[in-house]
Amino acid sequence: MVRPERPPWAVRIQAARDVAEPGKMPQAELQTITIDWPEEDARLSDLAATEILDTEPEPSFDAITRLSAEYFRADSVLLGFADASRVWIKSYWGEAVRELPRRWSIFEMVLAKDGPVVVPDISKNPYFRDGRMTLRRLEVVSFASAPVRSFDGRILGALTVFGCQPRRTMALDELRMLESLADMVASQLELRRLRKCIAGQGVRHPRAKRDVSGKWPGKADLRHALEQREFVLYYQPEVELSTRRIVGLEALIRWSHPVRGLVPPMDFIPLAEECGMIMPIGDWGLSEVCNQIHNWCLDDPAHQSLRVCVNLSARQFAREGLADHVEALLRQSGISSRQLGLEMTESSLIPDMGTALDVLGSLRRLGVSLLMDDFGTGYSSLSYLHSFPIDVLKIDRSFVGRMTEGEQPLQIVRTIIELARVLGMDVVAEGIETSEQYHLLRNLGCRYGQGFLFARPMPVETLNMLLRLPGRVLPDPGISTPLPA
Repeated sequence: MVRPERPPWAVRIQAARDVAEPGKMPQAELQTITIDWPEEDARLSDLAATEILDTEPEPSFDAITRLSAEYFRADSVLLGFADASRVWIKSYWGEAVRELPRRWSIFEMVLAKDGPVVVPDISKNPYFRDGRMTLRRLEVVSFASAPVRSFDGRILGALTVFGCQPRRTMALDELRMLESLADMVASQLELRRLRKCIAGQGVRHPRAKRDVSGKWPGKADLRHALEQREFVLYYQPEVELSTRRIVGLEALIRWSHPVRGLVPPMDFIPLAEECGMIMPIGDWGLSEVCNQIHNWCLDDPAHQSLRVCVNLSARQFAREGLADHVEALLRQSGISSRQLGLEMTESSLIPDMGTALDVLGSLRRLGVSLLMDDFGTGYSSLSYLHSFPIDVLKIDRSFVGRMTEGEQPLQIVRTIIELARVLGMDVVAEGIETSEQYHLLRNLGCRYGQGFLFARPMPVETLNMLLRLPGRVLPDPGISTPLPA
């Protein structure tokens, strides 16, 4: 389902005065509000204190989801906890789901209402504008969800039962049962915390220190930028070297600051990695790209052949539920998995080989293209490359830039291209800036490339002019040709 762009957490569910029947749940209508950041900070602090995120399955939580399924005769049940950008699934019954985007999620409805939400028929609810909701292979028609709260009442997650058929409005005693089951989850969280304390393994979670150094940016600046939609995506074309036809795009984040102008990523991404904002910023980028692909395809169906690539941070890639998150975004935007590429560096793959292989395998089964960025700069490229289901190697710009300096740099690029050929992978050369580099790469058999020689990263409005060129073929870089007006 595709909706107009609005900030997350911008929906409030309010009981309608005139539709509730005695002994039954009232229906819901939508209103817009803004984010209460101090409350959200406190909620996330309470969530962190539970240490529940990204933990192994536990029988106590699985028993609650199973009991919920049996009592409500549900087709699927999810128990999820929401951080800043995702709903992480601790336990499921029925459809196997590990993670969902937080934006436009059922959790958002529960949080906005500050209580349970019941939707007997999705097709008649204004929150779901296309009248549909898909949970992987399950076509959901109805659901009921109750909040899971911390000891001081903040909503950390939700217990949700799903049905494939419309159902009658939930009776109050059924609603109380769902809330009781959610309270059982909350009790398990508290027991979990007490066990850690008794075992001497409790970890204190002090309040985050305020940034009093005066340095810019700080975490609050990043969060404000995300809320105010100051982050923007620029796109750099990837071309087929033999034809100069645009075959793909790489999405690159920029910060359009109202005072400082366009801020490059190196001025804020390291801080985002350090303070934890890289997860919501990265997930925003993924969602934004999927929606932009959808818009391009509406503009011209021929653009369905474009692959748009997004760089993943190490923290994003380390999530076992990444494939489920991506699958949900693909469904929401209505695009094909082959239209999305995910780029990752060797450093994000090597620290935990087991997780890396599981995540890559799930993404490969989903049909998303997998690209290894900055290839050749890591310490274990050759020893591990055959283990990863990578589709594309991207030759680091440092190698491309030195190709003309002597035989050794040229031989390194030649070796990477041959290695990819043997492994059945495509190759994209990054940082092509001169005609000499361009022709050398073509002679070496490199099929694809990107760089300033063809086009710099540019905003969507400028890129659209290139995409409207006949056949999406760029001008010969040896001939000065102005962009179309």
